[in-house]
Amino acid sequence: MRAAVLVEPGRIEMEQRPMPTPGPADVLIRVSSVGVCGSDTHYYRHGRVGSFVVEAPLVLGHEAAGTIVGVGESVDPKRIGERVSIEPQRPDPDSEETRSGHYNLCPHMRFFATPPVDGALCDYVTIGAGYAHRVPDSVSDDAAALCEPLSVGIAAVRKAGVDGGSRVLITGAGPIGIMVAQVARAYGATDIVVSDPDEARREQATAFGATQVLDPTVEPIKDLGVDAFIDASGAPAAVVDGIRAVRPAGTVVLVGSGAESMELPTQLIQNRELVLTGVFRYANTWPTAIALIESGRVDLDAMVTAHFPLEKAAEALDSDRTPGSVKSVVAVS
Repeated sequence: MRAAVLVEPGRIEMEQRPMPTPGPADVLIRVSSVGVCGSDTHYYRHGRVGSFVVEAPLVLGHEAAGTIVGVGESVDPKRIGERVSIEPQRPDPDSEETRSGHYNLCPHMRFFATPPVDGALCDYVTIGAGYAHRVPDSVSDDAAALCEPLSVGIAAVRKAGVDGGSRVLITGAGPIGIMVAQVARAYGATDIVVSDPDEARREQATAFGATQVLDPTVEPIKDLGVDAFIDASGAPAAVVDGIRAVRPAGTVVLVGSGAESMELPTQLIQNRELVLTGVFRYANTWPTAIALIESGRVDLDAMVTAHFPLEKAAEALDSDRTPGSVKSVVAVS
C-alpha cells in the first residue's frame, strides 16, 4: 500500500508498505478521507508536540474515515463493506482508566499519529472493531473523518455543562473553536461569544454559530458573566481574560494546547467558586457526533476549504498558512 511518511521535519516521502493485517478483534479499513490537524502540522514542521517526539519515520493523520474491507476472526464478517468513522484510539482494556469509562486517559494508550504509532495517511489501517463507527450514507467521507475534531468539541461542551439558554465564551476561532461553537449551538446555547484577533476567523465563527465576535486586540474581554468559558487558543492572555468573564459558579474548560504552565487568577477562581478543568481528546462521543451530523445540527462539509491527494500530503500539511483556510482534507481513495 501507499503511505505518506514523515522522515524528518519538513520532509514527507511516499513509500510502499505492506498492507496491515487485522488482529482477532480488529477491522481492516480502506482509508477514504483524512483531515489535517494542528498536531499533524506541528509534527511535520517541528518533529514534536510537547513531550511527544518523532524519533523514527512516522505516518501522520488521525482524523480518518473509510470502508471496512476485512475483519479479524472474532468480528462479524457482515461488517465488511461498512462505511465507518475511525476513533483513532487503542486503550488498554484492563487499565483502571478504561475500566472506569475514561479510556481516553489510559496511560498505555496507542493513538494514531502519536509517536511511535503510525496514523492514517496511507491506503489501509486497522483499528479495534468497537472503534470503527458505522456512518449512514447521508454522511460524507469528509464529515465522517471530521467526527474526530467534532468529538473534541463535544467533550468540551459536555465538560462545560452547556445546555438550553447557556451563555458561552470561546477564545480561538480555529477549527476546534468553530467545532465548539457549532456544538454549543446544537446543545442549545443562546449566546455564543467568540474572541479571535484574526478578522477572517471571526467571520468564519459568525458563519458557524457565533452570536457575537470580539477582537481582543481592540476589545478586551470584559466581565461578560457567561455561564461557561471554553479556551481553544492555548494563549495565556486569552485564558486569564476568559476566566474573568465567567459568572460565579461557572465553568472553565481548557482545550487549546499552548504554554506548559501559566499564571492564573486563583483568588478570583476561589471567590467565584469556578470549576476549572481540561479536555484531553474524548471518550464516548462518536454516536453523538454522527447524530449531530446526520440531523444537520452541525455542518462539517462546509468547514472543508481544500482537498489534496495522498501524494501531496506535504502541501496539505502546509495549507493552514493559506488565507481563508479552515480545514484541509487528504482524499486517499
